[in-house]
Amino acid sequence: MKGFGFSLRELKAQAGNTALSALMGVGIGILPGLGGSVSNLAAYAAVKKRSKYPEKFGTGIMDGIVASETSNNATVGGALIPLLTLGIPGDNTTAILLAAFMIHGITPGPLLFEKEARLVYSVFAAAFLAHFLMLIVEYFGIRVFVKILSVKTYILLPVVAALCAVGAYTVNNRLFDVWCIIGFGILGYVLDKLDFSLATVILGMILGPIIELNYCRGMQRSLGSFIPFLTSPISGAILAVTA
Repeated sequence: MKGFGFSLRELKAQAGNTALSALMGVGIGILPGLGGSVSNLAAYAAVKKRSKYPEKFGTGIMDGIVASETSNNATVGGALIPLLTLGIPGDNTTAILLAAFMIHGITPGPLLFEKEARLVYSVFAAAFLAHFLMLIVEYFGIRVFVKILSVKTYILLPVVAALCAVGAYTVNNRLFDVWCIIGFGILGYVLDKLDFSLATVILGMILGPIIELNYCRGMQRSLGSFIPFLTSPISGAILAVTA
C-alpha cells in the first residue's frame, strides 16, 4: 500500500461520485440533528442506485467507500452552518461545540458573526487546517491502518459485537438494550438474505424518531392542521422533492 491507497486514474473515475456524495453530505449536515450516520448511508444508497453494477456493492468496491466517506466528511462542514447561524447543532460533534460555547458564555446565532468574529474565523481556520492534518495522518499511517484487514473475521466481528453490546448497555444501564441489538442483528441478517436494502432500514430507524418529534411540533404550531406543511415554501418544496 503506497501513497493514499488509490491511483490518479481511480481518483478521476470517482469524480462524479465524489461530487454527488459531497453535496449530499453538506446538504444533510445543514439539516439539524442528522449528521454523518445519516449522510453516509444516504450517499451509499444513492450511488448504488445509479451504479451500473450495484451487485458489487458490499464487497469493498471503491464506489461505495468513496460515497460513504466523502459524504461523512462533508457533513462536518455542513453541520457548522446551523450551529453558527442559528445556534442549532447539526450533529453530535457540533453539539459538543455548542456546549463549549455556552460554557464560555458565547451564544451561537445570527449575532455571533458580529460580536465574536475572531472566534468564527478561528473555527473556520481550524476546520481548514484539519483537512491537511488528516491528509498527513493518512499518508503516513495508511500502511498501519490496513493491517486491520489481516485480522481474521471470526476474531474481528466478535470484538465489534462485544463493543456494540457494551455501548448499548452504557446508554441506559439496561440489559434490555443489549437484547435489542441482538434481536435487530438477527433481523438484519434475515433482511440481508431476503435482499432488502439494509441502508434504507437503518435510515428509517435513525430518521423515524426525528421526523415524529418534529411532526408533532409542526402539528402543535398549526393547531392540528396538516395544510401548513404543504403551503409553507420550505416544507412544501421538500415534500415535493421527496415525492
